[in-house]
Amino acid sequence: MYVSRTRMAALLALCTLAPITGCSTSGHGGDERYYLVASNVKIPYWQAAAAGLSKVAADMKVTATMVGPDTYDPNEQKAEFARVVGRKPAGILVSAADPELLKEDINQAIDAGIPVVTMDSDAPSSKRVLFIGTNNYQAGLMGGRVLAKQLQGKGNVVVFSIPSQANLDERLRGYKDALSAAPAVSIVQVIDIRGNPAMAFDKATDIVEGGKQKVDAFVCLEATASKEVAEVLNRKNTKGKTIIAMDTEEGTLGWIEKGSIAATIAQRPYTMAYYGVKLLDDLHHHKLQPLGNNWSQNLTSPVPAMVDTGATLVDRSNLSEIRNFASENRK
Repeated sequence: MYVSRTRMAALLALCTLAPITGCSTSGHGGDERYYLVASNVKIPYWQAAAAGLSKVAADMKVTATMVGPDTYDPNEQKAEFARVVGRKPAGILVSAADPELLKEDINQAIDAGIPVVTMDSDAPSSKRVLFIGTNNYQAGLMGGRVLAKQLQGKGNVVVFSIPSQANLDERLRGYKDALSAAPAVSIVQVIDIRGNPAMAFDKATDIVEGGKQKVDAFVCLEATASKEVAEVLNRKNTKGKTIIAMDTEEGTLGWIEKGSIAATIAQRPYTMAYYGVKLLDDLHHHKLQPLGNNWSQNLTSPVPAMVDTGATLVDRSNLSEIRNFASENRK
């Protein structure tokens, strides 16, 4: 029987982590506290992660708290991470807005005996124990193939991104590799929107109004840009453009329903937070010796280098089902 590489990796991860998924609430002290240090806590993506965090805390009878800046601010995230380390928690989840900026702080936490697991956006050059989140390269491949199909193999593309984030760079690499099979599709510009949706709106407006170069499609590698671009095209009554989005903010799903966004790639921040705390709990109760042993490169490591939580392509064909799942989870 044929088993895909992705499915095989998932099966191996589950087998490796069986003791974690089967752990009980016994043995958890009242002072056992975990933190998720996010990069922009007010946006829906991180609110979904917060819901997963609350659920796992209730299930495991521990304390789990999400902290981080209210807007995209790598320096404030760095300061928040340092404050969390000072509280000496049982473990820390962190989505690295700027991996290099956070590297030494993560290393100091590890050196202090605090397990650190990156989620959503990795810091691979740090001593973090492992990464949990989307295989962002595969997500980029998924989006790139849909884009090439939508453009029928020909067109100019503008990408909205935050180049300092490793996860977005990996998505872009996936898009580029997917588009290598469609050489008449060209990425003509990559715009750094710095996590600011207003900048995405303004840049999309400049492109539509400027008309200096024909643009056939917009790729949004992070969640906040997608609905802004769709709003611009709608206001300017600009037809025939393709938008490939990221994540499942309701505004994005609404534009898919209207036909303005062709598709979005959905992640699982709820799962990342929920399962991430389980990973940290296992690392807290079954300590690796030494904690900073570069386990991701160790071929006899007792933990995986990465746990892939998966990605789902959402378009009009499965939009209702995706919304139904979201509605059930909110009950």
